[in-house]
Amino acid sequence: MIDIRRLFTLTVLCFSVACATQAQSKNQYAISMPPMGIEPNPLVAETKSGWVKGFMQEGSIAFLGIPYAKIERFQPPLPVTPWDTLMVCDHWGPQAMQMTYGKELTEKEMSEKNCCVLNVWTTDLQAKKPVMVWLHGGGFDSGTSAWNPGMALAQKDVVVVSVNHRLNILGFLDLSNFGEKYKYSANAGMLDIVAALQWVRDNIRMFGGDPGNVTIFGESGGGGKVGTLLCMPPARGLFHKAIILSGTILNVNTKQMTEQLGAAVLSELGIDAAHIDRIKEVPYKELYAAGQRAMGKSIGTRKPGTPMMWGFGPTPDGVTLLKQPFQPGFADFSDHIPILIGTTFNELQRLTYQQPMTEEEARKALLPTFGDDTDKYIQAFGEAYPHHTPQDLLSIDWLFRPKTLLTADHISTTRAAATYLYMFTWRSPVTQGSQHGHELKFCFNTLHHSKNELPEASKKDLRLADVMSSSWAQFAHTGDPNTEGLPKWKAYTPQNGEMMIFDHQCHVRHNPDRHLQQLINKHCFKQLDDFMRK
Repeated sequence: MIDIRRLFTLTVLCFSVACATQAQSKNQYAISMPPMGIEPNPLVAETKSGWVKGFMQEGSIAFLGIPYAKIERFQPPLPVTPWDTLMVCDHWGPQAMQMTYGKELTEKEMSEKNCCVLNVWTTDLQAKKPVMVWLHGGGFDSGTSAWNPGMALAQKDVVVVSVNHRLNILGFLDLSNFGEKYKYSANAGMLDIVAALQWVRDNIRMFGGDPGNVTIFGESGGGGKVGTLLCMPPARGLFHKAIILSGTILNVNTKQMTEQLGAAVLSELGIDAAHIDRIKEVPYKELYAAGQRAMGKSIGTRKPGTPMMWGFGPTPDGVTLLKQPFQPGFADFSDHIPILIGTTFNELQRLTYQQPMTEEEARKALLPTFGDDTDKYIQAFGEAYPHHTPQDLLSIDWLFRPKTLLTADHISTTRAAATYLYMFTWRSPVTQGSQHGHELKFCFNTLHHSKNELPEASKKDLRLADVMSSSWAQFAHTGDPNTEGLPKWKAYTPQNGEMMIFDHQCHVRHNPDRHLQQLINKHCFKQLDDFMRK
């Protein structure tokens, strides 16, 4: 009697070999067929943990909410539990636990145990394209990968991956003094990202990506995460290029600070060292609130707009993280990684464009910050931006650009790889500003997803989005962001001050605002200077 099951298995195996042979011209990796019960489908891909099915999203194949790790509270990420059925990945996975201050989210929307998920966008499962791994903003406290979908950027001949990972007190509570099992709790959230990069290394070829050509990129807190990965030995070799968008808020956490904070949290919860494991059972909201109280009673609570961050964020421990980034550079082992780094014109500064203002009124408003240097500031501003308005004097970024320039100066003269510097100066017709995060809809080429900032995109807007997304993808391909539609863009040095201005008319400027940024750095970072002198 013929064994039908065996015959079917042999037929599938032969078909798989034939498919793999035909695919060698496109992809060096063999293509396997789904197991019995899972029909072959161009939207189906295999991971080391199980088969996943995506869907078509605006011209790209999207896989949303793929698990890449499982987690236990305050422990490093663990391998995900394999599955033997076809996982349908057609909706966002849960975001990490965070304070939502409004609508209560379901377990499917926000989860502690199931937040380590990632998303993939591709246009060809059999290709070998550069991979761009996106790390969302929100500091190290909040946020979700759902903010920035990658389907349009994937059509620039790259594979896009975005990641959810543990945040705030769940990702960064330092309990290392309370037992070996908690040795790495202070950096658990960043170790999640390392696990996601390991997933990319092990699986992305089955989605048409090249694990040997991976670019990490992120904005705001995501840019801080990129900088942190450049200092993390466990991430070494898992990525090859880096893009940092508005990410140079300085993390000043030290091991002494975070150990003190960890002890203060336990004190707030009434948990002693002998019963440390009780912290695993504390409800999240209670835990988060205890963390905020503990900060206030120990190392202090950070105020919005402060030019440095501390508290529940990464901490150098000599093993998982060697140093804090942007002070002024990164760990030496990352010296071969090309870096693209920049800011927007206004960032988080309060805008004054909606109110009439004279230069003298602006001068009076500047006096509390710049004191005897106010006139020097106004003069330096005029040299940097000859066509400025009085409102510009108060509305320009005082937070990210000074430290970005110092970082670019340092890394461009101490590292083997190239550094490219940019500034985004496009202004929203709604706010008249070029604010923090405004560049993202251009980098991802998703203007139609940003009606609140751009109700109706013009041809110039669409062209800028096409150029920026192409430049970002070209950098992922080669480590050089030059692309059609841009003037020649040279690698940055302190001497040439080469900076690409992204606007309706893209152009290059050379050290336009060095004196201005020196004055801003002198007067707007006194709190940081005081901290560093301690």
